[in-house]
Amino acid sequence: MKNLAGLMKQASQMQQKMQDMQAKLETMEITGASGAGLVSVVMSGKGDLKSVKIDPKLVDPTETEMLEDLILAAHRAAKTKLDEATAAAMHEATGGIQLPAGMKLPF
Repeated sequence: MKNLAGLMKQASQMQQKMQDMQAKLETMEITGASGAGLVSVVMSGKGDLKSVKIDPKLVDPTETEMLEDLILAAHRAAKTKLDEATAAAMHEATGGIQLPAGMKLPF
């Protein structure tokens, strides 16, 4: 029974760390850029797109397809950074313990 009590205490501590990590992620803003910085996007820690910035010299009616592609690339760059930040925070919160397959953060 002593081991079970210790395990429950560890689980409670891990749960608190995960809640703290989630609160930290919610306040984060991640920026991704493409086209040498001509297009940038900002995402929340939850992955919501918050803003898009476009260099005025890109606003040419004949170049809309390129602009659309650059926006997508900037969003992908921000999403990649967000995934990396989330993984690092999860590693820190769990002390490196891998979560079981299928278990995810409640976002």
